[in-house]
Amino acid sequence: MPATLPNALTVARIFAVPVLIAAFYLPMPAAAWAAMAVFVAASVTDWVDGWLARRWNQMSDFGKVLDPIADKLLVAAALFMLAAFDRLSVPSIVAAIAILGREILVSGLREFLAGRASLPVTLLAKWKTAVQMAAIAVLLVAPAAPGGLPWQRIGEIGLWIAAVLTLVTGWGYLRQGLDAMRAKPGAGAAR
Repeated sequence: MPATLPNALTVARIFAVPVLIAAFYLPMPAAAWAAMAVFVAASVTDWVDGWLARRWNQMSDFGKVLDPIADKLLVAAALFMLAAFDRLSVPSIVAAIAILGREILVSGLREFLAGRASLPVTLLAKWKTAVQMAAIAVLLVAPAAPGGLPWQRIGEIGLWIAAVLTLVTGWGYLRQGLDAMRAKPGAGAAR
């Protein structure tokens, strides 16, 4: 593992996952605020590590492999814990399953196409990630958030918007992957 700050931030995001899970076991309202704080801090490292790696020219194979894994672990842990603590409605559990299913599909597709073609992150996928992270943060803090706004409903609407964007971007990645699989080796496959 190249010892760089971007890689250290990625590893820190992985270490944040058990801390996020542990936060759910604190008494309320501390549990909601702690889980949200850990999730937001870890989510910010996702943007920072990529920005630093590009700015300082410290991109590495280690980071390229581990960064998406760290992202998916963080999101999956938050969604699983929200469901386990009965803090998602049934329709929102469907949205969470759609999000997780797409993440598994795209990860598997990228792994399968490794060395043959790449599936670069699209702008819409970046928006999907931003909406997803914001929605999850709202859902994490909803039970303890100040009154006046329907925080749970806002978070669940955001989760559904993220799920729709997830399906749209997942379909785009699937089409790109299928096209790359059909392409003759070395003829037009994106690198």
